[in-house]
Parts: sequence; C-alpha cells; structure tokens
Amino acid sequence: MALRQSPFTRISDVDRPGVDPPYDYPDYVGTRLRAPKEPLVLLPHTLSELTGPVYGDRALGELDHDLTRQHQGEPLGERIIVSGRVLGSDGRPLRGQLVEIWQANAAGRYHHSVDTHGAPLDPNFSGGGRCLTDDDGTYRFVTVKPGSYPWKNHPNAWRPNHIHFSLFGRAFTERLVTQMYFPGDPLFPFDPIFNSIRDERARQAAISRFDLDLTEPEWALGFRFDIVLGGRESTPFEEPHDD
Repeated sequence: MALRQSPFTRISDVDRPGVDPPYDYPDYVGTRLRAPKEPLVLLPHTLSELTGPVYGDRALGELDHDLTRQHQGEPLGERIIVSGRVLGSDGRPLRGQLVEIWQANAAGRYHHSVDTHGAPLDPNFSGGGRCLTDDDGTYRFVTVKPGSYPWKNHPNAWRPNHIHFSLFGRAFTERLVTQMYFPGDPLFPFDPIFNSIRDERARQAAISRFDLDLTEPEWALGFRFDIVLGGRESTPFEEPHDD
C-alpha cells in the first residue's frame, strides 16, 4: 500500500502513469517539500484496510447538503446544483457513501483562518457540506459557484474555480480526495495542479459537465460530476491541503 504525497493522492497500490500526478511536480511548489526523498515501501493490505471503517448517516444534519441554507440569509453568488454518481471499480453504484465538499465563496475566499486573501468573507456561507449517496449511488449538493483566487505559487498565479471532494469509500484503499473543476475555465492552461494530471483523458475526468436536465429553471444551473473509486478508471486524486 503506497501513500502518495503529491497534488492528487489516495491510498492505493494501482500505478497509473500519466493519470496520477508524480510525487514531485516542480511547477507545483508545494510538492518540492512534500515529495518523499526515499523510495516508498509497499505494505500488504490488512483486514482493517479492506473492511473498515463504516460511516453511518446519523451524524448528518438536515441542511448539510445545501450550503445556501446553512445560515440565516442567502449567500452571494451564482447558485448551482452539483450532482453525480459514485461508482466502484466494477462500475456499479455505491450506496450510502459519505461525500464531503469544501470550497471558496463566490469571491474566491475560504472560511478558514489561514486564508488571508483580500476578498470579502460571506457571513452566510461557510463553504462545507456533506451527504450520503442514495440507492443509485447519486449525491446532490446545492451551493454557489466558487470564485478564483491567487495562491502565490508562481508570479500571477490564480486557481481555476473548483470544489474539493472527499470520499471514504468502502475501505481505506478507496479513500479519495479530489477537485472538481468547471467547463471552459480560462485558467486551465496556467494551473500546475490541474496540469500535473498529464493524461488528457484523465484531466477531462476532473472537469464537471453542464447538465441542462439537472438545472432548475429560474433558480440554479446544474453540473454533473461522476466519481469512480478504485481501479484503473478511478477519478484522479489529490493530497488534502488548504487550497
């Protein structure tokens, strides 16, 4: 079992050159410090990694999935619906999966003490949500479209609009943290995190697609983002960090 320490990572023993970013991607400055200096040691899976943990639904709140209704007022920005299916390596839908998201507000600022970006905070938006997948493996969030923000990785560095996703899967070996991007973002060519996924097909898998059927007239645009846990078709994954 190898624990990747790069812009995208999960616990896995599947090597996918060009799909999963390298441990050390020089254009992304943070990897120069996080990348391992010695060869990784492959450890066999144990029973605990293959069978646990199991997360229930009793801790979820009624409004955890709707980031626009978690405060007294409505947040500023473009309301959107983000939905998709969570699939296993065999392509079958995964029921009861805990899906968590976090993101910047519409001005491009996180509700977090380490974010010192000069953009305003939104008192009606905290940027975090979670839900469980249904019998068809479907999750659904209501939120606002996050703004771009500077991140000082290189001169004039700006992150594309994105939402962070975290899933625990059915076992530790399916643990996944990734980023969902939006179609047509002009910052794609300049973002080293996005481009650390060297395979073009895999990069496209990290981009949501606009879905008119998911859109609710005169209320919110819809974006679909399917997630695959495990196997060689799994969604590109990232290391948790503060971006």
